[in-house]
Amino acid sequence: MEKFYLEAKVSSEQAGLRLDQVASSLFPDYSRVRLQSWIQQGNLLVDGKKAKNRQKLLGGELITLSAVQEVQEQWQAESIPLDIIHEDDSILVINKAAGLVVHPAAGNYSGTLLNALLHHYPELETIPRAGIVHRLDKETSGLMVVARTLPSHLSLIEQIQAREVSREYQAVTTGLVTAGGSVDAPLGRHPVHRTKRAVVSEQSGKAAITHYRVIKKFRAHTHLAVKLETGRTHQIRVHMAYLGFPLIGDQVYGGRPKIPKAASPDLIDMIKNFKRQALHAWKLGLQHPETGELLSWEAELPQDMQQLLSVLSEDNEG
Repeated sequence: MEKFYLEAKVSSEQAGLRLDQVASSLFPDYSRVRLQSWIQQGNLLVDGKKAKNRQKLLGGELITLSAVQEVQEQWQAESIPLDIIHEDDSILVINKAAGLVVHPAAGNYSGTLLNALLHHYPELETIPRAGIVHRLDKETSGLMVVARTLPSHLSLIEQIQAREVSREYQAVTTGLVTAGGSVDAPLGRHPVHRTKRAVVSEQSGKAAITHYRVIKKFRAHTHLAVKLETGRTHQIRVHMAYLGFPLIGDQVYGGRPKIPKAASPDLIDMIKNFKRQALHAWKLGLQHPETGELLSWEAELPQDMQQLLSVLSEDNEG
């Protein structure tokens, strides 16, 4: 646990605002929810006295914050290898392997990226979700950013919410995508299968926008570059299936494997045995939380997707 003490003076421009609003402005490294909790607990004082979240301020008051950053959750550290692409005092960029669950949940309390992070970086136990600010599906490989400090955590979340984090994927779909385009279709829970997502009405779903362009066409499949404008659960997988071009290997949204006519034995074997969605997060761009510098990283396709594309190329040429 980490103890800290901060103080700041309320400006005349902040007169008339509520305490929790002013606290969010004076201590931007912490979320308003966290600050409201500290106000209720008496860790954040106004002129040395306990106050309420909705108390109006006059200007000139001294706000003091004395608190302990507690361990967030009691997850176990586990020695799981990580592919670290970038590391500094503020952030980590990780190339996640397919098959690795990001965060413990029902049925997956161990063997996750979070468990691995706590082993390699024990200090992350004081950061919400061990610094994880976004996710990739279990069977999606590729780049993720992790916060190493509370200020970085807040900055990255704000960038994601403002759609300022750039994320580009490579995918291989069933069917021939004729040209690039965009999908603007809200997503929500599937009306029947509650663990799945589906395109739904604007009233019941959340905005979801996906942009895609063709990298290469094969006889009956397409290699795509896909860029997210929003980051909803299963967004690329659902949107491409919605267009009629499900990802190869997607056992949730792709249905039974489709074998093209006159496919080579190697291609038939590859399609039948490609057991994960052919999706890889290959580009990531963001503003460094501390320096403000615009940074970007790339992670080449994993071996299974390279092999898939190789077999598709051979079938195409044959």
